[in-house]
Amino acid sequence: MPACENIFRLSVRKRVLRSLFNQNSEGMTSEEQEKLFRRWLADHAGLMWKVVHAFTGTPEDQQDLLQEISLQLWSSLPSFRGEAKESTWIYRVAFNTALVWKRDEKRRHAKHEAFLHLNVAPENPSGPSPDEELVKQLYAAIRQLPKLDASLALMHLDGLGYREMSEVLGISESNVGVKLNRIRKQLADSLKGGAHEL
Repeated sequence: MPACENIFRLSVRKRVLRSLFNQNSEGMTSEEQEKLFRRWLADHAGLMWKVVHAFTGTPEDQQDLLQEISLQLWSSLPSFRGEAKESTWIYRVAFNTALVWKRDEKRRHAKHEAFLHLNVAPENPSGPSPDEELVKQLYAAIRQLPKLDASLALMHLDGLGYREMSEVLGISESNVGVKLNRIRKQLADSLKGGAHEL
């Protein structure tokens, strides 16, 4: 019976969200929009950070991209109708924003190359922990993947199912499975000969 109750709750929630967003696009107050936006940021910050880490290499770029994703999420909020899960919508916005940001990265870095070489933050004398180093290596390896593969790796790390991944990227669920198997092997090979489980 609990499974039926969960399905019923999800169905009711989806109808409420749909009606809210159908009214929303025409008449959501700025307070309602702000409240929803703040909830999305609180509930899905980890998801947005994973996309940011996959597309950036420096803390400055991470902050820039996160700000751009937040801005695009705010701008797209009125067009969200509740037909997709919130997390799916947010992934789509974050991923598309990151793709545009990455495309413009070379031009941006060429203008500010001198500043990128400055290291104004003091180094940690003890150095990064082994886990921190592994996470850095993983994100560096993900950044080397083609964009579609990088987004699949991120969604996999975030625990999304094949159906959600296929909805975000517009590919079939079976294609998601095939690509993920190849990506896992490629990432494992680049992380010290596959010694770490992905």
